[in-house]
Amino acid sequence: MATATVDGRALSYEVIGEQRPGGRPWAITPGGRASKDEPGIRDMAEALAERGNQVLIWSRPNTGASDVCFEGDTESEMQADALAGLLRHLDLAPAVVVGGSGGSRVSLLTAARHPDVAAALALWWISGGTYGLMSVGNHYCNATIRAAWQQGMEAVADLPEWQAVCVDNPGNRQRILDQDPDRFVETFERWMLAYCPCGDELVPGLPFDQARAMTIPTLVLRSGASDIHHRRATSEQIADVLPDARLVEPPWDDGEWHERQAARTSGASAGLFVRWNLLVPMLTEWADEVLR
Repeated sequence: MATATVDGRALSYEVIGEQRPGGRPWAITPGGRASKDEPGIRDMAEALAERGNQVLIWSRPNTGASDVCFEGDTESEMQADALAGLLRHLDLAPAVVVGGSGGSRVSLLTAARHPDVAAALALWWISGGTYGLMSVGNHYCNATIRAAWQQGMEAVADLPEWQAVCVDNPGNRQRILDQDPDRFVETFERWMLAYCPCGDELVPGLPFDQARAMTIPTLVLRSGASDIHHRRATSEQIADVLPDARLVEPPWDDGEWHERQAARTSGASAGLFVRWNLLVPMLTEWADEVLR
């Protein structure tokens, strides 16, 4: 397992493939608090690498074997800054920055906050809508805030959502225990508030005026009409606001998100991202066109 120290924190990553003539660097960010080892991420990277590209897969802070980090205005902004630093550290910038669900938000913020590291941007399963955003805030923050408030940092470290990072990176348990509970709660309440759909932001952390100033070529996959978490209207709005965006249909049917959730729950499939490799022909054709 490779790690790089960026802003004092260890980030777990892997670079797959060698860049051949006509190829380019790519960076894939998974959704949720999933690591680079979540099923489907490596498959997508290998499919891109087979086409002559060099592909970064990585575990964001608070995922996988990377260090936990409880700084920044929002968790997604902190992770976006980490990705930008990692791309610079590995001399992979500018890259085609892509991601789905939470990874789409981190990818979008990376390009907005650090335009020098992103040559092009592709997004799918973008969280949006009142229900979708408030569900995300609750999912990421609710149990953690309650545990810290009522029982302290040891209770936080024992929560199921923090077990993977403590197993994959044993030092993370002590990093959690070292947090001041009051400051920790303050941080997570600020991170939770960022998901409130009550401001002038396109997605949490990206105001409309900043989005309209972005000139990066962007491919936006239209969300399914049945997906209450990643609203179709959100994907259409993002494609409309970003000046150089193109809205396209995904290579799966309307119920993809629900089907992947159901398959994971039933044990038929190990993850939500197992069909992301289907995006590779579309993504590479688009990148060849806009970056030639």
